[in-house]
Amino acid sequence: MLAANLLVVLSAGPTVAVLAWAYALRWGGPSLVGGVYALLEPAVFLASVLPGVLAHELIHALAWSIFARKPLSATRIGFNWRGLSPYAHPADPMPVGPYRVGAIMPAVVLGFIPAALAIALGRPLLMAWSLLFILAAGGDFVVLWLIRRVPADRLVEDHPARAGCHVLAAETTNGRSGSGRS
Repeated sequence: MLAANLLVVLSAGPTVAVLAWAYALRWGGPSLVGGVYALLEPAVFLASVLPGVLAHELIHALAWSIFARKPLSATRIGFNWRGLSPYAHPADPMPVGPYRVGAIMPAVVLGFIPAALAIALGRPLLMAWSLLFILAAGGDFVVLWLIRRVPADRLVEDHPARAGCHVLAAETTNGRSGSGRS
């Protein structure tokens, strides 16, 4: 778990640092620090971060539903108490192209778009929130990096218990079975 968390920080940390720097250049570092402190207030945290975590998983599910042309009910959403992490788990294999789109969408919707708005409008709480959700998408960035060379039409199967997916053998797309692991 420590190695996984380190990979998350390494994958999302530089992006968070660049965006925080851009915000601080425009609106000042103390403004951003104030946003971080405001985000950590229990009432603000409960009202914004916890629903954001659920939204992160719902965005995965919705994107996979749309781009893989699967019913929304084909993705289970839950919480892994052993790993202390929420999850969205598509039950069926899908082409890696739609899987990638579904993997990146929470970072775009909850991270990059709000960060751009916060930088443009000078909203420190929104900036802190967006940076947190970019960090939260770090595991998704790691998965995307691991499958970066997989052709878009290859099928992947989401791992039922861990972050990431299995890349199915090429024969699987032609009706025969087999699997590889990413």
